[in-house]
Amino acid sequence: MADKERLITIVGFKKLQSEHDFYWKKLRPETVQRVADAAAEGDRSENAEYIYGRKKLRDIDRRLRYLSQFLDRPRVVDPAEVTHQHVAFGATVHLEDEDENSRVWTIVSEGEADSREGMISEDAPLAKALMGKRAGDEIEFELEGRHLYFEIVGVDYGGETWQRYRQKNDAAGYLFTPENRD
Repeated sequence: MADKERLITIVGFKKLQSEHDFYWKKLRPETVQRVADAAAEGDRSENAEYIYGRKKLRDIDRRLRYLSQFLDRPRVVDPAEVTHQHVAFGATVHLEDEDENSRVWTIVSEGEADSREGMISEDAPLAKALMGKRAGDEIEFELEGRHLYFEIVGVDYGGETWQRYRQKNDAAGYLFTPENRD
């Protein structure tokens, strides 16, 4: 069976590329130098700086492997250029529950999902339940033992939510720092 095509939004690609560059060009070389300096001090078995540095280097390398694999030839999608009327990757979906509470979610890749920004992974149960649906459709799905019901009141690509997210990241220059990762 062929691997699933990796999709990523243009904003997500730039953000993850910036993170990769930060780790590869700045953090990893600094950490390697600190480990080398600590190793030069002698006994490594009780050298906290050396032990901590090696652990940090493993964590950095693990993240770099993930980012490298994720960024290896994905199909970059700009939701502003999508013309579907149904829910697919990059869609911003406006939902209403039974109590008429509104929610807005944009479906993105796993690597760029951020619930605080209203971005959910295409692999999330809600996103899977929404795929292929249109405005006016109702969905029902189970999450953590609860049955949830929503009506789709709107589907757009490149709408206000997406534009806000894109402008925020354009203004930040997509620069990655450890402070803006989480």
